[in-house]
Amino acid sequence: MGIYLNPGYTGFEEIRRDIYVDKTGLISYMNSLIGKPKPLVSFSRPRRFGKSFDVNMLCAYYDSSCDSRFLFEDLEISRDESFEKHLNQYNVISFDVTGFAADSKDKKTDIISNIRNALLKEIKEAFPNSVDENENNLGRALYTVVSRGDAKFVFIIDEWDALFRENKEDKQLQKDYILFLRSLFKNRDLTSKTIAAAYMTGILPIKKYGTESALTDFREFTMAAPDALAPYVGFTEREVLDLCDKNHLDFEEIKSWYDGYSFDNVGSVYSPNSVMQAIERKALRNYWTASETYESLAAYIGMNYKGLKNDIIRMLGGEAVRVRISTFQNDMTSFKSKDDVLTLLIHLGYLSYNADTKRVVIPNQEIADVFGDATDQEGWEEIGELIQESDDLLDATLQGDSDAVAEALEKVHAANSSILRYNNEAALSSAIMIAYYTARRIYKIIPEFPQGKGFADLVFLPRRGSDKPVMIVELKYDKDADTAIRQIHENRYDGDLKKYFGNLLLVGINYDKNVKGADAKKHSCVIERV
Repeated sequence: MGIYLNPGYTGFEEIRRDIYVDKTGLISYMNSLIGKPKPLVSFSRPRRFGKSFDVNMLCAYYDSSCDSRFLFEDLEISRDESFEKHLNQYNVISFDVTGFAADSKDKKTDIISNIRNALLKEIKEAFPNSVDENENNLGRALYTVVSRGDAKFVFIIDEWDALFRENKEDKQLQKDYILFLRSLFKNRDLTSKTIAAAYMTGILPIKKYGTESALTDFREFTMAAPDALAPYVGFTEREVLDLCDKNHLDFEEIKSWYDGYSFDNVGSVYSPNSVMQAIERKALRNYWTASETYESLAAYIGMNYKGLKNDIIRMLGGEAVRVRISTFQNDMTSFKSKDDVLTLLIHLGYLSYNADTKRVVIPNQEIADVFGDATDQEGWEEIGELIQESDDLLDATLQGDSDAVAEALEKVHAANSSILRYNNEAALSSAIMIAYYTARRIYKIIPEFPQGKGFADLVFLPRRGSDKPVMIVELKYDKDADTAIRQIHENRYDGDLKKYFGNLLLVGINYDKNVKGADAKKHSCVIERV
């Protein structure tokens, strides 16, 4: 076994010793491509979504230098008809581009040459009777090994896009790197004879030049279009339910913090790192900053593209905004519009994309916290001030200070009137979601909550361990706050809210656009404790 050639099963064995979620269905998909044209897959996902776990799993399964059956015989893949056929049947070449990028930067050497030379060195050592010591062509060395009777190769490349992320401005290096990958995978005659399959994973999709992919023979799966690989993007809801049951955690609390990504035929998908951290630490909090700091997000949302700032504010208010993902060139510098920036944020995991509606949202409370931190910068002063005032607003609400609540909501509504289309109830709802931004840390805010005979506009449910009251918020437009309170009573606060009886706060809010003079655009509020 080597570092890059046939690395063995120890990486996956270590993963199996920990809490493990079976994702071997990915192996079934890869097996289905072997022997067919284009057995090449690129699967991009954000940091901490299990990419390196997949790499270790695939290495352990395909590597012919070891017997890894014991690691798979109790997993889903063992029941697949392809299991025996491909288990430990190939020479595996696996490498992480990030490691080469870091090493080359420190030693000021050529990254592409380092990768090629490292792979050639191990191939020559493993097959001295097949590959000449002076051979310097990687593709030719692979062909020689296979032509002399040894097994085909499976390529597994982790962080394939590292040079596009860490060497953002070095266009020549990026082009040289693409040419290197093409030399391995673009020659279909050579590829079919030497490579059984290839799997690349990273954060960014394959680089585009104009409308064309740089590596057209790869089957590509991304956060915007995971398709057949959607179940392997992260943890599915069923998997999270099982983990919560086994580890005695409140699923609804986990869901309120970490749910938010969703794909056709799969439903909700969760960040594996966040869920695992919550299980291990027995604490629900923001674990995203361990993988992507708010400073990186701040750099992107701070770009001065028309409409970008307004879209961020609308999403902070709980709205979904439309985005065109087709113009994104799949790198970190070729931005031409707000759509390109928002598309990058989809691939980085900061936004969740709905392919049917072509809209994006901030996926969950964990990411919302990161956005809150990211807006605390120059150019976002008005939003930063509103978020800072959010704590005072919640205190005023809990203390029953209706005048202070009305004044605060009026300020938020006015500050965002051009974005939120001031004169309608939806705008008022969005303004309230922004105004109560920090309340999400102790409350789960649910729009259109079932309440007795009807639905409450907004319900604030306290998170586990909080002694705060449930807040039922009813919004009115061109009526009055007392009417809002009466509607809450008429609908009755029973059903799912019945268990909170005795600790309820009813909040009626109204905006009347027809009021003139000094009271124009005034909001009214009535707060009643049950």
